[in-house]
Amino acid sequence: MSALTPWDPFRELDELQNRLATMFGRIPQRQCARTGNEAMTTADWAPMADISEDENAFLLKLDLPEVPKDAVRVSAENGVLTISGERKLEKEEQGKKFHRIERAYGRFVRSFVLPDNVDPTKVTASMKDGVLEVRLVKAEQAKPKQIEISVN
Repeated sequence: MSALTPWDPFRELDELQNRLATMFGRIPQRQCARTGNEAMTTADWAPMADISEDENAFLLKLDLPEVPKDAVRVSAENGVLTISGERKLEKEEQGKKFHRIERAYGRFVRSFVLPDNVDPTKVTASMKDGVLEVRLVKAEQAKPKQIEISVN
């Protein structure tokens, strides 16, 4: 399946660079920039995704802990699935002081090129226990038809 992001030997280096940037208080860079399969966008963080496939559909799972359902947008247009939203930073309360903040907060955007065999009108999304599941139903393929040869 060509629409999935191919293995990139430099991805692990990118991830290491992003972890180091996070440790030193900088905003990590967007991953997968070299592949061209994700749109380059300005975002504060990028949630991790898993993509699987069975004979009927593709299933994309995105980890979005503590992101409310109404703060997430999913769209499928022009052959691209885009998921965006925001996880707000917890406000300091009187008497409560943060000593370390390691989790990412702010806006996020992830975009994926849709495979040619996905029916964009049948994309569904649900959220449970901090995991967004987007189901991408495959389009009906034209079935081969047996043609009987008649004798004249």
